[in-house]
Parts: sequence; C-alpha cells; structure tokens
Amino acid sequence: MGIREQWQSRWGFILAAAGSAVGLGNLWGFAYRASEGGGAAFLLLYILIVLIVCLPVLVAEMVLGRSTGSSALLAPVKAAGDRWGLLGWLFVIAPLGIGSYYAVLMGWTLDTFFHALFVGLPSNISEAEMFFGSISSGTSVLLGQLVSLLLTAAVVAAGIRGGIERLTRWGMPILFALLLILAIWAATLTGTWEGYRTFLLKIDVNQFFNPSTIRNAFTQAFFSLSLGIGIMVTYSSYLDKRKQLPKEALSVASLDTAVGLLAGMITFPIVMSFGLKEVISGSTVGTLFISLPTGLGTLGVTGRVVAILFFALAYIAAITSSISLLEVPVSSIMDRLGWNRSKAVFVSTTLLFILGIPSAMNLNLLGKIDSIFGGVLLILGGFVLSIFLGWIVPRKFDEDLSECNSNIRVRRYLKFMLRWVSPPIIAFGLIVSVIDLVKNWSA
Repeated sequence: MGIREQWQSRWGFILAAAGSAVGLGNLWGFAYRASEGGGAAFLLLYILIVLIVCLPVLVAEMVLGRSTGSSALLAPVKAAGDRWGLLGWLFVIAPLGIGSYYAVLMGWTLDTFFHALFVGLPSNISEAEMFFGSISSGTSVLLGQLVSLLLTAAVVAAGIRGGIERLTRWGMPILFALLLILAIWAATLTGTWEGYRTFLLKIDVNQFFNPSTIRNAFTQAFFSLSLGIGIMVTYSSYLDKRKQLPKEALSVASLDTAVGLLAGMITFPIVMSFGLKEVISGSTVGTLFISLPTGLGTLGVTGRVVAILFFALAYIAAITSSISLLEVPVSSIMDRLGWNRSKAVFVSTTLLFILGIPSAMNLNLLGKIDSIFGGVLLILGGFVLSIFLGWIVPRKFDEDLSECNSNIRVRRYLKFMLRWVSPPIIAFGLIVSVIDLVKNWSA
C-alpha cells in the first residue's frame, strides 16, 4: 500500500464531512418527518438527539478513523482485534445499501431539474403525479441512476484532494448561497408565517410520546449526520493528528442543522402558500417531486427559475453525500485487497448499480430499504460504536483527543456522555424504531 492520502486543509475536511451530512435527507426527509411529527415537537427531539447523543458518537467515529488510519472495514479490527470484524462489515454494508437507492433518488432529482429547465413545471397535482410516475419507472429511472453513479464515481476516482475536496470546496458554498437566496424568496410568500407556525413553531406535546415521531427524529439525526455507517471513520482516516476533533464535529453538526432549518424555511411556506399540506403529509416523495413543482408552477417564470435553482441545489447536496457513500467501500477495497483507486471505484460503482435496480423498479421496496439501511442500521451502528469507543477501547478515545490538545473538560464530558448517556438513549431509540417499523409494515 502507498502513503495514505490526507486532506489539504481543515476546511477541506469540514466541508467534505458537512457535504456528506448535507443531502436529500435535509431537503427531502426533514420536511416530511417534521410534518408527520407535529412540527416543533419533532424539531426539538431532533436537536436534543443531535446535541446529547450524536455529537459524542460523531467524535468517537472520527477518533476511530484517525487513530487507526484505516478504512471503515479494517479500523475496528486494527483497534480491538479480529473479533470486531463484524462492526467493520456493518460499516461497509450500510453505505452500500443506502448508496444503492440514493442514486435512484438522485436520478429523479436530475430528471426534475432538466424538466424544469427545458420543459416547464406541472400546472396541477395530477400533472405532477403523472410526471413523477414517468421519472420513477421504466428506462428513465435506470438512466438517471446510472448517470448519477457515473458522476459520483468520477469524483471519487480523482482522489481525496483532487476529487472529493475539490468538489466540496466549490459545491458547499454554492449550496449555502442557493439556500439563502431561496429562503429569502420564500419569506415573501403569502403563506410564510402560516408555514413557519404550522411546521416549525406549533408544539403538539403528544408527539413527544409518539413512537413514529421518536423513530423519525432518531433516523433524521443519524442519517443527516452520516453516523454509524463508517463514513466519518473513512473521512477521518485521512486527517492529521493536529486537528481538534470536537471542534470539527461541532462545525459539521452545526452546518448540517443549519441546512435542515433553512430547507424547512423554504419548503414549509411553499406548502402552505399553495395548499399542499395533504401532499407533503401523505408521501415521503410528495414534498420534493410533487408538491414543490406544483406550487412553483403557479408562479409562472418566477416559479420556474426558483424550481431550477432548488433542484440544482438538491442535486449538489445529493452528490456531496453520494461521494461519501461510495468512498467507504472504495477505501475498504483499497486497504483490504491492495487495489488501486480506479479499479476499486469501478467495482464498487458496478455493485451499487446492480444493488439499486430493485429500488429503481419498485417504489415501495425503496421505502422499505430506506427504513432499514437509512434508519435502523444507522442507529444500530451508532449504538455499537458508542460501546466500542466508550468501553472496549476507551484508551484510543483518550489518547487521540489528548494528542491534538483538546480541552480536558471537553474530553471528560464527551467520554462521560459516550459511556453513560449515549448508549441507553440510542438503545431506546433503536428498540422504539424497530417496534414501530414492524408495526407499520404489518398494519
């Protein structure tokens, strides 16, 4: 094996890690889950989970990657021996499962962008549903999936600095600029305050005890931060020892949460302004591919320009996430088999395309795969990781943070949370999520 690549700068890593966290889960999943979970009740649960549970786990995942300097597949083995090899496989299987259907969603996003750019927007819900039916079935969906995977592969094949870091250095600033522009525009709509009040400020206390709301909050937090699936292990393995991981983790979590809130400030006013509340509540894909194009279609040229900007924004967010999903198996193959990056990228991309065909052909199956790989397995990975770094190899946690001169009080706080607070809360979220998922599937 050659010398392991490294990020060129601190901000290169932060933007790449934030790019992984910022994806369709913020723009698509956040609005839907917030509408299902009573708005502010979901938002409050989400923020509490991020601050109390996810931040210590995020730091732990970064520690595991940097301290071992290995891919997600080999890092647990290098840290604690062969008996922890299953954790490494979990870190590889989960992003493969997510990446398989994520490319399908990217294809839908790309199709919608081109349709808004060259054809126009639907004038009513029926037209929007017909359009979505056309992009989510037949050869069109496979073509969109393939193009998205090839674009992702091209970035990952160029390496850490030349591909991933270069893309996120220009992609993330553009993403934030588009978000701010669209959020300011959405604030001028007639239903803006009603949208904020209904989805962000209204608190339904009963939702705090609703299993579906709890599951959605855990899923959103872990999915949007890319926790428990080896991405942060992989990205952090390219970090040098000087970077203070708690600061990096806080920066990533802050950027991710800011994007989620900004996305809500765009989506919710549109939903209320154009009377699309039932669509957003009734379908996980309704928000992004049906309600938004329909609402914007009533605004003529202005709506079309906004739609073009929004779906360009969505695709940039999606590709910054998809490159991180692909980098996990690529890095693991390179470490385990000694292959060069190009060969590892080709094999991983081909595998992702084949694995994604069932999701491309069946929307219901895509939803179930998302619930398992994009929900339960992330939470499970976070739970095992907190046990692993908090109890099995706690010295690595201490030593790595000590080497980068992290504040001793911060280290003690994070270690306490990782050992005593995160595991039981994550276990609770995992149990509730599994029970609620089984209940919904059997209903």
